Amino acid sequence: MKAPVFPLNSVVLPGGRIPLQLFEPRYIDMLSRCMKEDKGFVISLLRNGNEAGRTASFYETGTYVRIVDFKKLDNGLLGITVEGDSKVSITDFWQQDDGLHLGEMEFLPAESRADIPTVFHELPSVLRALFRHPVIEELGMSVDYEDARDVSWRLTELLPLDKQDKQQLLEMQDPLARLARLQELLDALDEG
Repeated sequence: MKAPVFPLNSVVLPGGRIPLQLFEPRYIDMLSRCMKEDKGFVISLLRNGNEAGRTASFYETGTYVRIVDFKKLDNGLLGITVEGDSKVSITDFWQQDDGLHLGEMEFLPAESRADIPTVFHELPSVLRALFRHPVIEELGMSVDYEDARDVSWRLTELLPLDKQDKQQLLEMQDPLARLARLQELLDALDEG
């Protein structure tokens, strides 16, 4: 499957939502095409470069997202909210003349639901606290606090972690292994 690639300094996982401001013509055109064709695009974490630059490298594992809301913002820019659909592997990519990245991708296998082991009993509480923040509430995400997959995905997105740690967590296919790594990272934050 071929889709546009939107390199960002953020990650989103299946079921997660992220607001974006679009102002570059290449991304406004991308949005128009996606909406006309009822298709999404891929968000991939920036490896080098910046979000508004024409030269950017990004990780090969990202998330296919769909547009769930759009509106004109107070600052005059176009605002959209996207929701993660599936994790993907970008197998080939290129850049159009207008700077838009396109890629061939394969959908990664869906992760299985898993109960949260007792050893990680604090992690859903951490997530509940994060979900009380007004900015997070406004996104209207739902979460199953008993599903290791949901809890680990949302914590990966919302915790103030280094972007390489977020990418490593995104690339994991085992929600219990992701919870274990998140616990290690939280313990390190507490010690720091």
